[in-house]
Amino acid sequence: MRYCINCCIHLLPNDLHRQCFRCRGPDHNNQKCPVCRGENKIPLYTDSKQMKWLAVLEVRTDHCESWNGLFCLRRGKLCSLMFGLIIMTLVMVSYILTGAKHGLLLIPSPFHYGAFASNPSLMDNESLSDMKDHYQPSKMNISYVKDYSSIKLIIDTITSKIEFITRQRPDLEELRKQEPHMFSVIPNKFLPNSKNPCWYEEYRGNTTTDPYATNSYALYSKRFRIIFDYLRKVFWNHLYHYKDKHYRLRCLPHFYIIGQPKCGTTDLYDRLRLHPDVRFSAIKEPHWWTRKRFGIIRLRDGFHDRYPVEDYLDLFDLAAHQIQSVLQGDAGKERGKRNNIIIGEASASTMWDNNAWIFFYDNSTEGEPPFLIQDFIHAFQPNAKLIIMLRDPVERLYSDYLYFASANKSAEDFHEKVAESLQLFEGCVLDYSLRACVYNNTLNNAMPVRLQVGLYVVYLLDWLTVFNKDQILVLRLEDHASNMRYTMHMVFQFLDLGPLSEKQEALITKSPASNTRRPEDRSLGPMLPTTKAILRDFYRPFNTKLAQVLFDDAFLWKRT
Repeated sequence: MRYCINCCIHLLPNDLHRQCFRCRGPDHNNQKCPVCRGENKIPLYTDSKQMKWLAVLEVRTDHCESWNGLFCLRRGKLCSLMFGLIIMTLVMVSYILTGAKHGLLLIPSPFHYGAFASNPSLMDNESLSDMKDHYQPSKMNISYVKDYSSIKLIIDTITSKIEFITRQRPDLEELRKQEPHMFSVIPNKFLPNSKNPCWYEEYRGNTTTDPYATNSYALYSKRFRIIFDYLRKVFWNHLYHYKDKHYRLRCLPHFYIIGQPKCGTTDLYDRLRLHPDVRFSAIKEPHWWTRKRFGIIRLRDGFHDRYPVEDYLDLFDLAAHQIQSVLQGDAGKERGKRNNIIIGEASASTMWDNNAWIFFYDNSTEGEPPFLIQDFIHAFQPNAKLIIMLRDPVERLYSDYLYFASANKSAEDFHEKVAESLQLFEGCVLDYSLRACVYNNTLNNAMPVRLQVGLYVVYLLDWLTVFNKDQILVLRLEDHASNMRYTMHMVFQFLDLGPLSEKQEALITKSPASNTRRPEDRSLGPMLPTTKAILRDFYRPFNTKLAQVLFDDAFLWKRT
């Protein structure tokens, strides 16, 4: 056998190998060419047969000028190439390790809704708020332009899939199995002489024990440490002593302001706080039922240790101390006055945010949560009163976008995010029920804007499966803004609050509005007319159902 030393190609006998540039060069001489003369061959034996092999390890000093030049790079070039490959490898390894740490790798597509997560450990270190950056949609069927007709096709598909199906309410024993500690702390009966669900709990600490040492709200938030410092100072003054034992009064709220965000709940909270008979939790929005009890402190930080129910109850100690003074037998006149105190809580996430269920409860209902927040609240407080403030969902969504978006805010950007969110929502309802999509953590965190929060009737119907209609007061922000005195009177009547003096009422109704739109957001102007038309079409069937449930056409929001 003969091989060309230039390109290691097997040559037939008497083959001058014309294909090789160096063998067929213009100065090629068959007599002088060592290849053609048969030199530089090394005899080898393979399978007991002698063969000839060229010394391909020969050191060559000339440069290659053909396609086979890759095999004869200079040593310096080869070293540079290897060094570059090593650097590239290190960079890739660093990226992979960093991505794995933050949960950036191997994230499924939001369109693969069959892969609902059922193992909370998969998401323990994942940021819920940042997940929308990981779940990017595939190539859109529409471009993010103001194309009403294209997006209307998506809305028509969504509308065709809307079904309002009554959910199956879980029984009490199922709830006990899911939250045994909560049921061991909160009794099933409360003190009869208080409007609020209160009870006595034995306190086993001593005078040197800090009752709030392990409270997660105090540990994770510097803002509330001042409140807890005050509670520590007065704690022992409000204990009830009976037969050499110490008891503390524990209370849950009498009423909840449960939603919705960007619908005026902060303004309602601030005005109700001015009522002499109303007390709220030490923190405006504890978000305990929806987030803290699952270990969610801030959405962007993922999961932490779960807040026990005791931490939540601590937030009502200020109100409990005042009620305790009544129960210990103050003067009769003072007793009658303070006995009217009611406690409230105003987490605007309570009505709608059930995103954490997938990580803690068994997913055996085809994507629908087997347990909702209201199931547990009703289990402990079947007589609780609920206040809901709603707003035109189209305007609510734009306000929500302006409030939470951090950069590059514009009407055009909002339009693009609406279009993307609509397609994601369509992808879900094609395969799953409306309820499964509304409570789908993966979908909700993937959508650039929170479309689902404006589907008021879906949440309201689920609350009505456990609470009676007369226990829920539904208000409109538009009515509250135009006639605040009227809406506040409705709230006072609903909560059975006593009459106020003209001065007290003026203080409540004439105070400046709270949590209004920031000046820099107002400068961006309204949303695009096309965007508004798209959202009107999307929310129309849900508003129609809401108006039917509440027997009030004002919830159609036709004039706003």
